[in-house]
Amino acid sequence: MSASETLTATRLFAWRGLLWPALLAASIAAAYLPTFVTLAQGPWQTEQEGHGPLIIAASLWLVWQSRDKLRTATLSPSPVLGWLVLLGGLAVLVLSRNQDIWFLEVASEIPVLVGCILLLAGWSVLRILAFPIGFLIFSAPAPGWMVDGATVPLKVLISDLVTNGLYAAGYPIAQNGVVIQIGPYQLLVQDACSGMNSIFALSAIGVFYVYAFRWHEKIRSLILLALIIPITVTANFLRVVALALIAYYGGIEKIEGFEHDLTGIALFVVAVGLMFMCDGMISVVSDLLLRTRRSRAISTTGST
Repeated sequence: MSASETLTATRLFAWRGLLWPALLAASIAAAYLPTFVTLAQGPWQTEQEGHGPLIIAASLWLVWQSRDKLRTATLSPSPVLGWLVLLGGLAVLVLSRNQDIWFLEVASEIPVLVGCILLLAGWSVLRILAFPIGFLIFSAPAPGWMVDGATVPLKVLISDLVTNGLYAAGYPIAQNGVVIQIGPYQLLVQDACSGMNSIFALSAIGVFYVYAFRWHEKIRSLILLALIIPITVTANFLRVVALALIAYYGGIEKIEGFEHDLTGIALFVVAVGLMFMCDGMISVVSDLLLRTRRSRAISTTGST
């Protein structure tokens, strides 16, 4: 066989090796195309679920960051288990789409991707991509039962905190459930101001930040994740305070439209800033504790 024939045969073998993964990827993309088109036309355009595309972009970035590990990974496909997981994920996709269960429909992409990886590459590659794939759970719209169950208690909590805080500051304010009366105006604390949706978005940011930059510090990571809910409640408290003061000084019409949306953006910025501040405070406290231990160790050594 001549050199040209050998080269042609090698290229043909390579193309045949890529044909099956390409067909599988195209099939999965076609299966989920209606899902993501509907998300782009609906939930992803709302304040509550607008972070969905960013989650997918972050997952792709994490995969790109793992490219060196993927190059050196040993390929050992698990076809039987791969097919079982893949078909199970597709079954969840079909059933949830027929029943309009958004969370399960989008979340089914996780077992589908896991099945594809097991089918094509095996466990070594799956271990490398486990977090980027699992992180996609944050791209799914939050289950309605979870949002409804937590929204009302959070709205009441925010209303209580705002009323007590502004009353202590001397403002003429009263409260009836989730309705705040400040001066001559009444404000209804809406679902968006409860903080439930912010908890999902900020949780995604916190998990991503911990994995990308703090994964080697387990205790610090756990503390940051535990602070997500208090940080979100604080940020939403500040948002409702700002809206109440805007209404009090500028009129109720001032908190409609652009001003309301602007406070939503500010809430997100404040929440992220608080998370970074907490991370910095944890770092300062850790350094102080470390220096204290070192000084005690030195003093103990010197005294002996």
